[in-house]
Amino acid sequence: MPSATPGSEPSASENTLLQQGYHLSYCTNIHPGESWAEVEQSLKQYVPEVKKQVSPHKAFGLGLRLSHQASLELLEGAKLQEFKAWLDREGLYVFTLNGFPYGGFHHRVVKDGVHQPDWTTPERLHYTLRLFHILAVLLPAGVEGGISTSPLSYKLWHSSGAEQQRVFTTATEQLLQVVVHLHLLRQNTGKWLHLDIEPEPDGVLENTREVITYFREWLLPMGIPYLQRQLGLSPQQATAAIKDHLQLCYDVCHFALAYEEPGEVFRQLESEGIRIGKIQISAALKSLLPESRQERQQLAERYKPFAESTYLHQVVARQANGSLHQYNDLPAALQDIQNPALQEWRTHFHVPVFESSYGSLQSTQDDIRQVLEIQQEKPVTSHLEVETYTWEVLPPESRLPLTESIVRELEWVQQVLQAPQKPVK
Repeated sequence: MPSATPGSEPSASENTLLQQGYHLSYCTNIHPGESWAEVEQSLKQYVPEVKKQVSPHKAFGLGLRLSHQASLELLEGAKLQEFKAWLDREGLYVFTLNGFPYGGFHHRVVKDGVHQPDWTTPERLHYTLRLFHILAVLLPAGVEGGISTSPLSYKLWHSSGAEQQRVFTTATEQLLQVVVHLHLLRQNTGKWLHLDIEPEPDGVLENTREVITYFREWLLPMGIPYLQRQLGLSPQQATAAIKDHLQLCYDVCHFALAYEEPGEVFRQLESEGIRIGKIQISAALKSLLPESRQERQQLAERYKPFAESTYLHQVVARQANGSLHQYNDLPAALQDIQNPALQEWRTHFHVPVFESSYGSLQSTQDDIRQVLEIQQEKPVTSHLEVETYTWEVLPPESRLPLTESIVRELEWVQQVLQAPQKPVK
């Protein structure tokens, strides 16, 4: 398909990609707003200028975040069609949604509430199906669409074995309803949509091993007979439907917190036939812990400005024996920073991806580089979304004007993706 000529705005329906072979955007959860009016206002304020700077002559994709409230309001009257018309006029299109945060995400205490309602509740199911309806309307022809979602629930809410079994059973039953819905949608419209489960620290699913175990022991054993009954599929067709419509959101920050090597994660998932629906490009804080108590106290002082009250900032510590120890939030880890068994900290605080260090603190930017190098050599997904949502709670010295911040992150990712590949040794 020919690219747009300079000075013209291509229609999003032309499926003009920002980069050949992939869609690159940022997640609009960076912008506060729970009502559709607030979301629309922020999109119109920021997105055209971002597009002008990073993709002036090609359509620019959006990673849209809609709260429960905004999703309901967008479906009132002609709002959805009006929004689609605005996207087309501006040379914009939507290819992915962030369906993880259901409710308030800015200017309030979020913490573990980001998991509410979880996948054991009908509210989560109905919200997700509503988002898929919206995405199916907005999605350009020939583009697959994805929605990232919660890793079932928050692990620390469920301590007993019986409670954990209930979570897995109920969540799986509801996820399979999504599979049926998306399978029928694909048959009827040709649109391929998938739900991308996003592991994160202290989620019921938080690493590669748990994802693979979930597919092996829950999704497939429950899903194959369910899809046979509901859709008349063969076991092979049911397996394919599950893996087509339930995929993984690979948040680079989250997998770095699990101390997992991207290449090994991708190899394991490929061997299981588990697809990556979206890569969220994000960086965590990390530090090697010095030996002296005085230096550790100085490090603690450097971390304190990041111990803010809005989001959970889990810390995963690597110990001298190689095992990992987790803290459910940064303040709890700070109380234990003098523990001599701890050698390294990785902290769930999304920091700008274009910086590799913050004074005496480092970031997991190298993990992003590894992921993007793999993406260059052997693409694992066509959906790339920068997700740094913490700008308003960063320490003042790390903040930039919002548009400048978004543009710098996208340009940095573009530069890494366009850099010559390293020779294979």
